[in-house]
Amino acid sequence: MLKIRMQGTRRDIRWFKKLMEQHKEVEVLRTSELFANKGTSRYFRIYSEIEKRI
Repeated sequence: MLKIRMQGTRRDIRWFKKLMEQHKEVEVLRTSELFANKGTSRYFRIYSEIEKRI
């Protein structure tokens, strides 16, 4: 299992999260809620746990 922190704009995070969920070799186990980064209203972060599909 891998734990991944994704950081970027809301749009970029949505795009990459969708890409991971549709990838045939990756299973997304969990994804956290969206967190705002301190000091900016433009950038956010989420955390995901993924596994290689068998």
